Amino acid sequence: MIQRLALENILFLDIETVPQTEHFNDLETEDQELFALKTQYQRKDDSTPEAFYERAGIWAEFGKIICISVGFFTRPDSDRSFRMHSYTGTEFKILTDFSKMLQDHFSRNDHLLCGHNAKEFDFPYIARRMIIHGMELPAKLNLFGKKPWEIPHLDTMELWKFGDYKHYTSLKLLTRVLGIESPKDDIDGSQVRNVFYEDKDITRIANYCERDVVAVAQVFLRLRGEKLLTDDQIVSK
Repeated sequence: MIQRLALENILFLDIETVPQTEHFNDLETEDQELFALKTQYQRKDDSTPEAFYERAGIWAEFGKIICISVGFFTRPDSDRSFRMHSYTGTEFKILTDFSKMLQDHFSRNDHLLCGHNAKEFDFPYIARRMIIHGMELPAKLNLFGKKPWEIPHLDTMELWKFGDYKHYTSLKLLTRVLGIESPKDDIDGSQVRNVFYEDKDITRIANYCERDVVAVAQVFLRLRGEKLLTDDQIVSK
């Protein structure tokens, strides 16, 4: 039961990704061909690979991470606080700093990672990008040889499924039905690419990413039947 988990042992996180390059034509010819092949079944008949490239950030082979935001509870009682931090910069720096944080502060067996749809997206995406950069995977992302019950990952979308594997619920919808303030009050995922490449506003993206982390933590609290965080309990550094 999730009520038995110690909140301070859970690292809540979210990532933001964009296409590897700003424009499709910036890719080498072979990469353009591989992208066309990769997306041939996702694209509509009249959609060219070039037009579809703005969505390339969802694939680790053609995208990159521009922000990882994390949050954790410092105290489990009524005087608790939720502290957040965002990693930005080059992708290599983001992944290096994030990996070091995991190794230094979230490496015990009872430490868990939690996100929304993170088992399908965030966790494997981070791991793939680390491998692409030639980095060693931290223990919390190295799942080789582990049994399902040994994997240290929580997923609020999976928890909301209650065993219904056909069910998909966005974080925006879930916060709405649970009476939680929406994290999508500024930009949404479809706009991150433009904010990054055109506006060059990584601060805005990091703020958006942190709001998602707070929303995931709030959903987790609701699933445990606990009171939501108040604004004064949320600290970003």
